[in-house]
Order: sequence, then structure tokens, then C-alpha cells
Amino acid sequence: MRYPEGGGLTAERRAFREGIRLQAGGRFAVGERTAVIAKDLRVSVRSVERWRRAWREGGMEALRSAGPANSPTVTDAQFAVLEEELAKGPVAHGFEDQRWTLARVQNGFRRRLRLSLSVATVWRLLKRHGWSWQAPARRALERDEHAVELWKREVWPRVKASRRPRVRRR
Repeated sequence: MRYPEGGGLTAERRAFREGIRLQAGGRFAVGERTAVIAKDLRVSVRSVERWRRAWREGGMEALRSAGPANSPTVTDAQFAVLEEELAKGPVAHGFEDQRWTLARVQNGFRRRLRLSLSVATVWRLLKRHGWSWQAPARRALERDEHAVELWKREVWPRVKASRRPRVRRR
């Protein structure tokens, strides 16, 4: 991973970078040249140009940190609402079995909170709030071993086969 642990910058590192941008902002006000600022602050000329443009449009406030890039898009209150819905179970939401899949939880976010999140984001949110994936401790009583073996023998080889026929190239 590029950044420590949870991805993104630490608060200290974010504050350090903000300090550099604010130093550059002070030098913009004096009228210093971009190349001189870049050399003194040990950053790229392109970054200083980007900061100067932001400074022109929004002043010193535009150079301040916008906070962590991975801040949650779902508030704790919204997630509490979703947890109440999850506690009711999948059958209460019109599903035929008692399994919560990521796609089903994603659907719950969309319907209940009107939020469109990717499956990966749903997984990260669930994990962040202490949810984990569950595997059954034992096989279902309804499982038909004969049907499973038949499927493995007859259907799986067809499904596993490549969609495109192989063409030999010379």
C-alpha cells in the first residue's frame, strides 16, 4: 500500500502539506515567481502553478486541506438506520432466503438511504462498523449430495470451458 495502514495521509502529514501550500500562498501575495517558490519549497513547478491558480480563485482558504480523501460517505446516523433494516432480516425485505449479500445490502443503501455505493464501498463500510462475512458452520440439511455430484460431473465442465474456440495461429 502506498500510504500507511488505512490508506491516505496521516493528519500530521496532511497538516505539513497544508503548511507548505500556505507558505506558497504568502509568497504569491508578495509576487514571487513560480520557479523560485518551487525550488525553495522543494516541490514541483506544476504543483506551485496549481496552487497559484487555486489561490487566485479562492485566496488562502483555497489552499487549506480538504480533509482526508477517504472520509465516509455515509454518516453514523445513516448507518444506524441501515443496521435497523439489516436486523429485520433479508426475508422482511422480500428475499427468499436468510442471506445478506453485498449486493443486497447495496440495494438497501439505494432504496432506504437513496445512496448509490459500489459493492467494494459497501464492504468497507460494513467492515468499518464491525460487520464480517459469515460462512455456515455446517452444511444445510436440505443439501442433495447426489445433485451436487451430478452437477460437478455434467454441468461444470461445460461452464468451465472457454467461451471462444481456440484458433491456432501459425
